[in-house]
Amino acid sequence: MKINRLALITSIGLVLIIIATACNNKKAMNGSKELADTDQHYSDLSAERGMNTAFLAMFDTSGVLLRANHEPIEGIAAIRKLILSQSDSTFELTWEPEFAKIASSGDLGYTYGKYKVIDKATDSVSGEGTYCTIWQKQDDGSWKAMLDTGNPGLGRKK
Repeated sequence: MKINRLALITSIGLVLIIIATACNNKKAMNGSKELADTDQHYSDLSAERGMNTAFLAMFDTSGVLLRANHEPIEGIAAIRKLILSQSDSTFELTWEPEFAKIASSGDLGYTYGKYKVIDKATDSVSGEGTYCTIWQKQDDGSWKAMLDTGNPGLGRKK
């Protein structure tokens, strides 16, 4: 039986494309858990050592922080100035990633989820909302935040 050479080459090419795509998707899926774990790590750091410490540790030097009623805060120096101008000793900010996705290139990703602010004096929820963080993989393999934003307003229904 004679095999059509063009059909064979096309079939092999399609198989290779399918394998490459499956490998990239598996890499992205594995990386998504790593990214969610990184996001959770910074929330844990915020609970243990305060929001200021966590935010200064998680941002890339060229990161951007978006906050309501404020121009974008660009770069770690500006973020540091804003963050350190406010005490974080009266509240505890934590968040929980609900979703993480990494680009097939493996160098960019994002997480989103819900955050909660606890008033330390009353041990009650004083604020809650949603957030989204865009991450970039660093040369050392770690992830740093390139852009972070939150949206308050998940008030509890009474």
